[in-house]
Amino acid sequence: MRIPEGLVGTTIGPLVQEIDARWLMAYAAALGDIHAEYLDTTRPEGVIGHPIFPVCYEWPLAVELRASALSERIAVRSVHATHDLRLHRRARAGDRLSTTATVISSEPRAPGAYVVTRLETVDTDGRSVSTTDYGSIYRGVQCERAVLPPGVAGPSQSRGDVGAARELEHRGDGSPRRDWCVEVPVPAGLAHTYTECARIWNPIHTDRAVARSAGLADIILHGTATLALAVSAALERAGVGPAAGIARITCRFTGMVPLPSVITVEGWKARLATGEEVIAFQVLGADGRPVLRDGRLIMAGSHDPQEAHA
Repeated sequence: MRIPEGLVGTTIGPLVQEIDARWLMAYAAALGDIHAEYLDTTRPEGVIGHPIFPVCYEWPLAVELRASALSERIAVRSVHATHDLRLHRRARAGDRLSTTATVISSEPRAPGAYVVTRLETVDTDGRSVSTTDYGSIYRGVQCERAVLPPGVAGPSQSRGDVGAARELEHRGDGSPRRDWCVEVPVPAGLAHTYTECARIWNPIHTDRAVARSAGLADIILHGTATLALAVSAALERAGVGPAAGIARITCRFTGMVPLPSVITVEGWKARLATGEEVIAFQVLGADGRPVLRDGRLIMAGSHDPQEAHA
């Protein structure tokens, strides 16, 4: 099987969606992140979205693009591999957001075809809200290397930036220098709750029969839920307020989280080769093996106060 020629450059959208307080609150509550910034509608600024909330309004475009551009035989082989989110501002209740999805690159890798889709979201004034490079591995599928010109797609740095996260401070044995760690329980029903609250539905996360037919032992937690739990833990342990300005969040997914289980989020302060200070993190599964690597969270160096707190 091969990725069809001409996939890179395929664009769909825009899709316009209304963001209300109910959706914002439900997403945070599904994660157990009950900070007032996410749940208290009496705040003068209103409630804001969790940093990973963009996955909610991006999901319909990701599904539509996959369904329209790929055969079902190829589409079902997709695994979320990398995530690179540039957060220009948080989603707010009352937002009317417009999202467009474009396939910006493909390249062959050992497990299969690595395809990156860029999801760009703007508000009614045309101002950027979020930009995500969503990397998928299509297992056992071949492809040619193709990249949209920078002038068309903007600089695609997903692979390089995630790789740069490996240039962090390490212990003498090569493992990351850990400043903190926290165990996060993953209850049996979390995938079902997350599915409904995020409005992200993929049956391998909620339907045991479908999961087993896909070769899994049982249902697994969404990768974006694992990332969101890790980000909540990182902000809490780093002493950063939920409404603080966040410029970027990146990671690689390297394993699956069964339900129920307990994950361990490890974090440390680090500096990249570029000089940027980051909150670095990784997630270990119940067996101690990483299920999320090269996580990094970059705070906004300078931002509009309203965007950081509204």
